[in-house]
Order: sequence, then C-alpha cells, then structure tokens
Amino acid sequence: MHDSEPDSTSHFLRQFSDSEESSELFSPSPSGYVRGRTRFVVVVGTVMSGLGKGIFASSLAKLMQDKGLSVAPMKMEGYLNIDSGTLNPYRHGEVFVLEDGLETDMDLGTYERILNQNLSRKNFITAGQIYTEILERERRGGYLGRDVQMIPHVTGVVKMKLRELAMNGPNGQQFDVIFVEVGGTAGDYENSFYIEALRELAFEEGDGSTCFVALTYILEPSILGEQKSKAAQLGMKRLMEAGIQPHIIACRAKNPVTPKVTQKISMFSNVPLKRVFSMHDRESIYVIPDAMRAAGLDREILSILGLHERVNAGIEDSARSAWSAFARRLSAPRDHKITIGISGKYAALRDAYASIDKAIEHCGVELCADIDVRWLDTSDVTTAVCAKDLLEGADAIIVPGGFGSRGVEGKIRCVEHARTRRIPFLGICLGFQVAVIEYARNVLGLADANSSEFDPTTGTVIISELPDQKRIEGIMGGTMRLGAQDVLITPGSLASFLFGQSKTVHERFRHRYEVDPAFVGRLEAGGLIFSGRHPKHPIMQVLELPVSTHPYFIGGQFHPELLSRPLKPHPMFMGLIAAAIAQREPAFAQSALGQRWVRANTATASSSNRS
Repeated sequence: MHDSEPDSTSHFLRQFSDSEESSELFSPSPSGYVRGRTRFVVVVGTVMSGLGKGIFASSLAKLMQDKGLSVAPMKMEGYLNIDSGTLNPYRHGEVFVLEDGLETDMDLGTYERILNQNLSRKNFITAGQIYTEILERERRGGYLGRDVQMIPHVTGVVKMKLRELAMNGPNGQQFDVIFVEVGGTAGDYENSFYIEALRELAFEEGDGSTCFVALTYILEPSILGEQKSKAAQLGMKRLMEAGIQPHIIACRAKNPVTPKVTQKISMFSNVPLKRVFSMHDRESIYVIPDAMRAAGLDREILSILGLHERVNAGIEDSARSAWSAFARRLSAPRDHKITIGISGKYAALRDAYASIDKAIEHCGVELCADIDVRWLDTSDVTTAVCAKDLLEGADAIIVPGGFGSRGVEGKIRCVEHARTRRIPFLGICLGFQVAVIEYARNVLGLADANSSEFDPTTGTVIISELPDQKRIEGIMGGTMRLGAQDVLITPGSLASFLFGQSKTVHERFRHRYEVDPAFVGRLEAGGLIFSGRHPKHPIMQVLELPVSTHPYFIGGQFHPELLSRPLKPHPMFMGLIAAAIAQREPAFAQSALGQRWVRANTATASSSNRS
C-alpha cells in the first residue's frame, strides 16, 4: 500500500476488531478478495542460499501456466534495502530492472524469462519496504494507540501484499496461483517473519490452499565418494520447527540424487517419496520444466491444491509442444561455432551479467550456434596491445553496463579494437557511452573526451548528466533513469532492420549519464549514426556505424538483455551473433536464416532521415 492510495491505510486498519482484546487474529485482505480462490506455492530454502529457488519456483510456475492457469511470482527478500539498486553485484548478482523501474535481484529475471511475463513492483518486496511502510503508518497515528509488533502487524502487511498481488489477475479476476519465493534459508533471522506470515496465510486461506516446497542441498564430498543427507535433514528440521510441513522437497545436487538418499529425505521429512525431486545439475535451467513434468510434479501440485478442474488441456498441449521443442534444441548438434568476448569489470562473477548470458543462450538455440563465451576483465587493460591480447580469437565483442571508473579505459580500448578490426560489436548502457567516447577520441580527434562520471575535470565532457537530471536533489539513485521507455528508431538504419522496421521500440533503462546534445552534430558529421532517440527530448539511445564500413557495430543506452526470452531472443543479440557467424562462414549470410539477421545491403540511414 502506498500514499498514492488514500484509503488503503484506513481499509487496512478497519480490519482490526473494535475490541482490542479480540484483534490478534489480524488477517487483512483487499476489498473484493475471495479467500481460498487463489492458491499459493511457497518455496523456502534450507542448508544454504543460492541453490536456485527462483529457478525451481519459476519452472514449477511454468508448468501451471502451461495448463492454462494464471500465475504470478512474488520474491521476498530479508534485507533492509528498499530495493536492489545499490547492491554490489559481487554480493547479490546482477540488478534486474522491471518495466516500472523497480530495481530487483536476478531472480525476477528468471521469472520473466521462463514465464514470458513483464513483472512490476508488486512482485518484489524487501524487509526494508515492509518496515518503512509500517513505521510511516505508525508516525501518522495509524495504529489506534496500539503497540506495533511483529505479530500481527508485520506479518499482516506481508499477507496483505500477497493478497493484493492475487487481485491483479487477468480480466480483473484473482490469479489462480501465486508462487512465493522466500530469500535466504529457513533459520535466518531476517526472513523468519516471512515464514511466520506464510504459515498464518496457509491457516487462514484454508485446507488445500497452500503448497510448501523445501529446496535443500545434498552434499557429495569428494573424499567420501557418496552423497550425504544429514545437512538436508537438519535443514528440514529447522523448517518444521517454524510450523511448516513441506509438501514437496527439491534436492539440489551435483549428480542425480540416489534412491538411498531420496528415501532418507522422504522418511525424515514426512514427504511421500514421489514428491521428492532430484534437482541435480543440468545443461541448462530451461530443461528443468520438462524434467519436473516427467517426474509428475505438475500432477502433484494440482492434487495438493485441488486445481485439476481448472486445467485447459488445449492450451497445455500447444504450450508444452513449443517449450519442449526449444528444450530439445538445447542439446541438439550445432551447425556453427563462434567465440564471444564480454569485456567488463565483474568478469569473475557470471551472475553479474546473468541476463546477458541467458540472452546469448537464447540466440545460440535460435541460430543453431555453439557459442563459447569468454568473460574478460578490463581492469588492467591500458593499451591497444593489451586489448588485442585480451580479445584474441573473439568473433564478437560485447561491452556491458556498469558504474564507476574502474575498468572503463579498458572498455574503451576494447571498443577501439572492435571498431578498427571490424569485429561485430554490441555496446550496452555504459558500453554505448564508451563507444561514443572512443569515437570522439580516435575519429574526431578529441583526445580528452570523457564522461563527467569518470573525470569531471576533463576539458571535453561528452557524456554527462542532462540539465533536468542535475536539478534533481536526492539520495543515490535519485537521478537514475529507470524502467521501460520508448525509443524512436530511424527508418533505413541497422536498428530499424533488426527491429523489423518498427518505428518505435520499448526498452528498459538503468543509467544516469547521457550523450551531451552539444556534441551530437559533430559526432554525426564524423560518421557516427544515432539511429534511436527519445521521442521528445534530445537524448540519444541507439548508435551504429554504417554497414558499408563495419559488419555490425551497434550500441544501446538501454539494456536489451532484460527483454530477451527463450522463445523470442532479443534482435540486437541475434544480429550480433548472426554477424559473427557470417564473418566466419560467408555462406551463412546467403542462407534463409542468415538473410533474416545479416544485413544484406550496404544502405544506411542518410542525413535526410535522421531525426
């Protein structure tokens, strides 16, 4: 509930009984909510975090979605941050930006990709959000003189958030199933109030309303040569001590979980053997839905929640066929082989660029290409020779986003290498900005061109905060441009070709600095094309080089990887990989698939059609 909803607080509080003695059973619901109509699947981790709760939850949600049920995810984080925007990627992986601009963790990206849904701030809550809302309400005198407590007030807000999300289903109906992922593990202090709220929710919604899933870890010490389940058993015990009896258990492991271990887990958790699932390492997360279906988990969920009568068999057949075809292509022999170098400063942690990794995987399946991805740290790249050595053997180069000055000069050198060596290039956010800087330095001769983010004292500030942004006062993040925005595409450009001649595309942004409009004319006169712009303001959003001078050189101020989906790869990544294949295999450009993605002529946007 937000201040923009004037009666949300009063409605919330009206659900207290007039009698203070009888108000402990506090179960708030939005107006019109039908209790029991929406079912809940709750995924909680044990033993350790980072095991793939989001992957499991989204795969399970995919199975229900394929059956014609309406589903929505909710990620609950225990940290006190309001969002994930200021978290270091080394601590929490990439920051994933939603359509409405909320900065979340990478699990929301997993949900969007597997469910093919655009999510919003209703799908993500943190302890910081919960406590802030409660304390602000308390300061407004909203608790009628009561002492504000974890139970029932904090748990009440959590339940209210879930029921508010449930009300946002298609056609104004409640969602059939909400999939709830609790961050961390059972036993963590910071998520204990979530687990208690979910226990209360299951009680209040009624029998058959909630399915609890425990994700645990099966150890396999190399020194012993066998799997051990004791840690998993103890983790399950912690969960049951909190009042949660799991209905399904997913066992994360390196290798398939043995029958002996499965039987132990089943016995010590009171979960039937058929509901213990081996979630061992696989070639791709995208094969997990089919593995779950083969194990019968979809039928078990329907039985636990009493949802068999809501299944649409016609939808299920077509959805299953499309996804299974994609999953089969994951392991099919590939016709092409290329190497992509990703030049960033978080190269030691792939989770920092998780969406880029997945976007490349989507394209590899679509183009039948075996793609070797090399994660390259630019922190120590200071010369053109260093860049050449770093990028040796790369058929395509991606320079991703980021913040701060570390590694930036190395990124600029990598852009120079891609431009001068005619290697297919894609610049993303900061990669777009360093491409502008590189062009200004090495083509226009502006040797001191830079961004005010990296060198505020430089004589040629070519990337800076725009005046409207500079007037915004506030804490870190206050001047960020976040979320989905329209991009006006220049007809006849490479961008227009990639986006299927669309005049406007919708992309997601997360940045603070822009190309200074004062330099746009000089850059264009020097041969750089700005083929994507803000519809109303002088903000450059796509750049490219003429295809007559470079086979594929394009950058976006936005993050195209955030919108790439398994069955619909993003065009900018598809173009990059197709161009890389064509560099190695000229005949590819003449094939039907190649002609779709490789620019077949050398026409570029002329000065007359530049907006």
